[in-house]
Amino acid sequence: MYPALAVHSALSARLRDVDTLWVGGEGGMEEALVKRQGIAFQSIPAAGLHGVDLARLPRNLLKLARGVLAARKILMDFQPDVLFFTGGYVAAPVALAGRSIPSLLYVPDIEPGMALKSLAGFADAIAVTTEQSQRYFKKKVIPTGYPLRPDLAQWNRETAHRHLGISGKLPVLLVLGGSKGARSINLAVLNHLRELLERFELIHLCGETDWNYVRHHREQLPVELAARYHALPYLHEMGAALAATDLVLSRAGASCLGEYPLFGLPAILVPYPHAWRYQKVNADYLTNRGAAIILEDQVLNDELMNTLNVLLENPNKLRSMRAAMFELSHPRAAEKIAGLLMELAGV
Repeated sequence: MYPALAVHSALSARLRDVDTLWVGGEGGMEEALVKRQGIAFQSIPAAGLHGVDLARLPRNLLKLARGVLAARKILMDFQPDVLFFTGGYVAAPVALAGRSIPSLLYVPDIEPGMALKSLAGFADAIAVTTEQSQRYFKKKVIPTGYPLRPDLAQWNRETAHRHLGISGKLPVLLVLGGSKGARSINLAVLNHLRELLERFELIHLCGETDWNYVRHHREQLPVELAARYHALPYLHEMGAALAATDLVLSRAGASCLGEYPLFGLPAILVPYPHAWRYQKVNADYLTNRGAAIILEDQVLNDELMNTLNVLLENPNKLRSMRAAMFELSHPRAAEKIAGLLMELAGV
């Protein structure tokens, strides 16, 4: 979702009269965030097929068929010049219905998921975050970098600290698990909360699911430690959190390939263990280039403080990680993808 919003911003900056319709899934969190950007939104039925058990397969096939019919009507009414896909099974019905319309596929993770691999056959062009993705496609891909929302770069350390109430007396650790949070990361932080707050000022974006539990722990802290604990379920001003930070602890979703390099953020990455290896591939890419270290989910709770202490006691290591992360930055990725869309649309 966020790469698509970033590309839309870049496209709107170049084409003032661009007319956009966002097609998403029914009942997802994306609708509110997309409408918040002033973009028209329509939902269609959709469901995944890969890995689905036989009992659910007929229902999901029916949803897919309904989605194709709904997408066909939307495309006939809207008459787009170009289609832009960034993944998710909701894209499949639109791709099937819009086979005759020029399309661009963007692959955020280094290794594409099944939905993106399937969409590649329909796409006229494929943009990827890094050249490492070429081995997953038979077609030639175009490395662009990860597209970033322009509001991220509007923050610097001073404005971010002021916005979030950061004192700046201790190193700042940012903890996040994606827009919905990450249970194992949240629990590891809460299990070591007082130790962490002795060494860091902590920004903890925990997600809505664990928010009440996190808030309860914050309320139990002494006043001095509570002042260093900036816990939130979600933060729209993500650039402030990134600009305020010295070190980040997070999952290894695709955004870490773009957002952390933009700010040169050394990272401790905890790949999500209960899915295919997409996050592990992302984490390996950054780790092999000296920009991050991997902490496996199953040892996270036991090894968290030791890992953080080793880094704090090795400022040269942190400096080298920061420099390596900066080297991977592609701040004009959104503009490159917007240019590809304009070429496909004949603009």
